[in-house]
Amino acid sequence: MPKATLPGSVQAAAPGLLGFDVNSPMTAAGLAAFKQQGYSFCIRYLPRTASLLKGNLTIAEAQIILNAGMALMPVQHVSLPGWQPNTNLGTQYGNFAASYAKEIGLPAGINVWCDLEGVATGTPPQDVIAYCQAWYNAVHAAGYVPGVYVGYDTMLTPDQLYNDISFQHYWRAYNGPQVTTRGFQLIQKTEKTIDGITFDPDVTQHDGLGDSVFWLA
Repeated sequence: MPKATLPGSVQAAAPGLLGFDVNSPMTAAGLAAFKQQGYSFCIRYLPRTASLLKGNLTIAEAQIILNAGMALMPVQHVSLPGWQPNTNLGTQYGNFAASYAKEIGLPAGINVWCDLEGVATGTPPQDVIAYCQAWYNAVHAAGYVPGVYVGYDTMLTPDQLYNDISFQHYWRAYNGPQVTTRGFQLIQKTEKTIDGITFDPDVTQHDGLGDSVFWLA
């Protein structure tokens, strides 16, 4: 059971909204600086395992983000570049992402993002597909809406990203490839700094099939 239920409701994002993903905990003062510059949503990180909790999203930080008037979505940290995906790892990481999200009070129905990038050169596409599908299945079974961040070195083609995994929500890295047919609901821009905080800006849009991201707001 979660320690508490976070305030707010699950909402589909309107297109053209500016937000950011950041790999450091946010404070009320930091969020106020972002609000002043037009940012309206925040994406923060979940750990892969219980040994990697430091610096990730907590229920206290989530409440600060929501109280600042920001919408919120989580993304799970990817392994270090050169990692080897497989089915078992997808299930393990997906289950942990879902259980951690529940523990900090994130409601079912929002996007929880899989960070796909930095896969070892030469990894067979079927291993990547198996990892992604296992991760998707674990997160979906917990009631969340799985999304995938498409970064560099995914080892998948645009067709494979669309046709061979069950994701319906795609987030494009500033250095990521295309996704056939559907395209993206979230577009990442290049790194910036506000108030001493380094982050990546992101912009919402409807994808090629008219769908959008789901967040807590």
